[in-house]
Amino acid sequence: MALVYRPMMQLSGILVSLLGWVLSCLTTYLPQWKNLNLELNELEIWTMGLWQACVVQEEGGMQCKDFDSFLALPPELRISRILMFFSNGLGFLGLLLSGFGLDCLKIGERQQEQKKRLLLFGGLLFWISGITAIVPVSWVAHSTVQEFWDENIPDIVPRWDFGEALFVGWLAGFCLILGGSLLNCPICSTEVHPSSVHYAVPEQQDQCQHVETETRP
Repeated sequence: MALVYRPMMQLSGILVSLLGWVLSCLTTYLPQWKNLNLELNELEIWTMGLWQACVVQEEGGMQCKDFDSFLALPPELRISRILMFFSNGLGFLGLLLSGFGLDCLKIGERQQEQKKRLLLFGGLLFWISGITAIVPVSWVAHSTVQEFWDENIPDIVPRWDFGEALFVGWLAGFCLILGGSLLNCPICSTEVHPSSVHYAVPEQQDQCQHVETETRP
């Protein structure tokens, strides 16, 4: 049962992690981190991402303009760029390491300990990648909420709202953390503790001695 259970958990973990990594990369380049709906002109919706600002018209057209300078961006957007790149890189490295550590892969069948270490290290990378994807998304969401409820800004000034990319980023972080957990759970559950082995050996010896005494004439 354990031989079937462990490969299924590993395969599920790497597939969920792959989904999280794809969503994380998508979040990095989506321009919908913030949405600005102008009440005076409801035909246009302004959006802002990590790389560009766009205006979406009701007719279906979309025009985008890249940011001129990295240093001119708000602090949360600058740090978010770095963290999202870091998350994507760690997720890609985790996919490589955990892929070589899968039990269903025929490469390195005689090196089970090394494959187990690759899976464990890949799962840890997925955890870190998921956290570094959630942090920038949550930071931008927090700053958006603060600006939205800022009493110093006049009511006639349009307010930024949550964009679709924030929800995609939260989902990406959750998938990466879940995938890393699915990879590490079978490893932790199959490990044998030294204390259990220590008590199991004397018990087996006692049973053997008992059998020998019964078989003697």
